[in-house]
Amino acid sequence: METKKSSNYLDKVHRIGRIGSIVSVAFMLGIPAVICTIFDIWPSFSEIVAGVTPLLAIFLPVAISEVFSYTPILGTSSYIAFITGNIMNLKLPVAINAMQIVDATQGTESGDAISAVAVSFSSIITMLIIALGTVMLLPLEPLLSNPNVTIATQYMLPALFGGLFIPQLLNKNAGEYRIEGKSKLLAVPVILVLAVHFFVTSIVGKEGIIMLIAIPVTILIAYILYKKGIVKMVSRVETKKE
Repeated sequence: METKKSSNYLDKVHRIGRIGSIVSVAFMLGIPAVICTIFDIWPSFSEIVAGVTPLLAIFLPVAISEVFSYTPILGTSSYIAFITGNIMNLKLPVAINAMQIVDATQGTESGDAISAVAVSFSSIITMLIIALGTVMLLPLEPLLSNPNVTIATQYMLPALFGGLFIPQLLNKNAGEYRIEGKSKLLAVPVILVLAVHFFVTSIVGKEGIIMLIAIPVTILIAYILYKKGIVKMVSRVETKKE
């Protein structure tokens, strides 16, 4: 019965997510199309290709890598996250933090549900803050342009990801198992990326391509370390019994 309920829930969520994604894409492409039609300002095909090609070269690898790297964490809330945006600096931290608070594990049904609630509320609050910011933009302009505030905002993302990285590194739980030696999984990919960046070519602007390469490499390294017994999966149920 529980499996059937879970299956029904996931089917409904995926159906709503797909419909929402289609509607969002329709609006994103439809509004410019309507404006171009009304004002008769359609660009030529060559102009579209010239404008889109450099953007695709930068953002297509990033988009693909984000789908593979974020979806296992966000679960079905990926639909809302990709539609509303700000995943790396907002939706992902919110989902991870919410799961940590309730001790839910990424990739499980409970983690999926918690992530969906957290990302949904985050999206609503974000839209309210953007609306408020639009109204208060002029009154707050002197404060926002203050040099001290400008400098402080440069450290927001590093501080945010630093706060997320440490708990994720220390948290060894993975569903019904604990990962012993989890920090060792990080060492080799980090060393390889740093080596490429400093001794081969700068990865600045190539983050999407690097992620596409790093994801399978990290999985391969994790598999090798697990087979060698360097990284172990220990049952949490057995640990509690002991």
